[in-house]
Parts: sequence; C-alpha cells; structure tokens
Amino acid sequence: MVVVDLFLRYLITEKRFSTHTVRSYRNDLMQFEEFIRAHHYSDDLISSNSRHIRSWVIHLLDAGMSPRSVNRKITALRRFFRFCQQDGKIRSNPAESVPSLKTSRPLPVFVEENQIRQVLDQSEPPVEFSALRDLLIVEILYGTGIRVSELVGLRDDDIDLTKGQIKVTGKRLKERIVPINEGLAGLIGEYLEIRESEFSDLAGGHFLVTDHGRSVYPRMIYRVVNAILSSGDINGRKSPHVMRHTYATHLLNHGAELNAIKELLGHASLSATQVYTHTSFEKLKKVYEKAHPRA
Repeated sequence: MVVVDLFLRYLITEKRFSTHTVRSYRNDLMQFEEFIRAHHYSDDLISSNSRHIRSWVIHLLDAGMSPRSVNRKITALRRFFRFCQQDGKIRSNPAESVPSLKTSRPLPVFVEENQIRQVLDQSEPPVEFSALRDLLIVEILYGTGIRVSELVGLRDDDIDLTKGQIKVTGKRLKERIVPINEGLAGLIGEYLEIRESEFSDLAGGHFLVTDHGRSVYPRMIYRVVNAILSSGDINGRKSPHVMRHTYATHLLNHGAELNAIKELLGHASLSATQVYTHTSFEKLKKVYEKAHPRA
C-alpha cells in the first residue's frame, strides 16, 4: 500500500526512527489491515474507523497478547492515521478515541553489586584479543549504561581516553558525552593496542570488531553478555539491557541525582528514569523488613 510506504519513509527520514521500530510499525499496520479485511470491516486502512480498531484490540487481548504489546500497536495506528490526516487523506484520526490499556510497569531487572564484581573483577585482563574484547563489551555496558545500538555504533573517534569520556550517538541521532572511569579507560587502551597488532590494516573506524576485523553486531553483543554473566552466580535475565539497568540502579544507590542519571542514559524525559527509584525503594524495603524489629 503506497500510503504505508510513504508513512514508513516519513518515520525514517523525518522522525529518525530506528530500523527496528519502523519494521515493527510496518508489521502492526499489516496485521491490522489483514484483520479488517478478514472480518469484512473495510477494504483498506484508510477507510477503517474507531470501531474497527476497538474490535482488533479485543481480538488481540483474546489471543493472549499483553496490554503493553497492544498499546504499542495502538500507538502505531495513531501515528499512521495522524500522518494521513496531516496529508489530507482523512478528516479525523480514528485511533485517537481508542484509549490505551492500563498496564503495570515492571521493575527493571539488574545485577547485584557483589555479583557483578564477582564476574568482572579479575586479577589480570585476558591477553587474547577475543577474550579481552568480550570482557570490554560488558565493562563498557556496565561502566556507561549505553544501549546495544549505541555500543555497536561506537567509532574510534568517539573515544577520548585523555578526557576520560566517550561520545554516544543515541536515538534520533542525538549525541551525548558519557564519562568513563580510569579502570575502563585503561582496559580500552589495552584493547586498542592488541587490536592494532591483530588488524594493522583495519578500515572503517569501528571501535569494537569481530575476530575477523568487522564491526560487531547486536546478536553477538547479546551472546557475549549472556556468556560472561552466566560465568557467575547470577540468576534471571542476562542481557545488555540488564547491564543498562544495573548501571542506573547502582548509580542511584550510591547517591547520584536522578536528573544526572537521565542525562547519562540519554532519556528524553525524567519519567523514563524514575522507574529506578522504585527499584531502590524495593531494596530499602527489604532492608527495613530484615532489620526493623516491628517489620
């Protein structure tokens, strides 16, 4: 459908949405179109109305989809119809009158400080390139809180060991500066030395590379993080995003201000960062229940 293609191109070129997000929006729109055609509600997306959208929402919930996932699909429809409205293809946005479902916000999963120390505190960094790179991947994620896409996109020019900082390109191509500690800076220096000896003719400027000298990729990062965290006594999810949560939670537990954490994480609003206050409160509550004689 031409209008869908125009909408997706608009998300990429003007809104700077990620490839993953655009792909999700496309799938959501295609699923809704299949639904309204299968139920003979409408011939295409443009002629659908709020009643059709509500029916789809009920259908998704009956199929066992979580309210959070359904809300994401409603958001995709709202954006699409808003685009059509601005383009003069429809008079009103039928998705605007469809309310989002109530959801309970899950607390972030994070690794306890003693557990992360057990995994990362080694007497000497490995000297083999692949082992040092893998350790560095986890150290950077824990030491900076950056996202997987931001880690993959790091280039040599983004690293400033003299100032002890890295330049991170986040969502919507927004840049921010994140400090790194001396230990992490030293590990980066060792990695660069070994990488230079392994790949003297390396081109492209990518900071983290595979065993073949190519840029690392998200799936590889997931595998590395899972393998290293699995080497310790850590239960639950073991993903790069867990490291991001761990970074933010540990900062907050040690007295960092919420606004500072917001800037370090690259959050657009403080509400996204405030979820970590709930995590810290849960920890305080456990301490209270364990220590107070009346608890």
